[in-house]
Amino acid sequence: MEQSRAAARASARARILDAAVKLIAREGINDVRIARIAMEAGVSPSLLHYHFASRDALLAEALEHSYELAASIRMGPDEPVASRLRDMIDQCLPLNGALRDDWLLWVELWLHTARRPELRETAARLYARMHAWFMEAIAEGMASGELRVAEPDRVTDRLLALIDGYGIRALSEDPAMPVQRAREEIWAALARDLGVG
Repeated sequence: MEQSRAAARASARARILDAAVKLIAREGINDVRIARIAMEAGVSPSLLHYHFASRDALLAEALEHSYELAASIRMGPDEPVASRLRDMIDQCLPLNGALRDDWLLWVELWLHTARRPELRETAARLYARMHAWFMEAIAEGMASGELRVAEPDRVTDRLLALIDGYGIRALSEDPAMPVQRAREEIWAALARDLGVG
């Protein structure tokens, strides 16, 4: 009986986070109503408040949730590391509806982090996880001899900065920087750092 209650709570929490990702991305954390997220998730507002003490806590958890979904996409073990890195970069750009929503959440985080110090730890943690995700692939490529990287930590930091910079231009639909061009520019810069063609 206790296990079924725990499963129901976990399911409700996941539905709340899915609804929060969708609605925060569309309306912004300041404009979305908590009651609307609860209705979208099919739960009561009191249950939402039980799981999340504040809007900031909900935004932080929604970001963690969207990151988990993106990072859970794993490539096949026989895929060349360079191909895997290209796929990983695609998971970090606003290419489609779900990834675009993830980007809108990141923009919300950037804005709120600049104004609210309590979210800085969340931003730092998410960037650290993204850094580790890319570093793991780069280290694998170095170990296999596929990649030649002098300073993998700096290369990964530069990669995340390129994704952020080009991604925000693509998200804002800058006609000079469509998503396809952003992908090409990021890869061209990264390929030089990785020692691949």
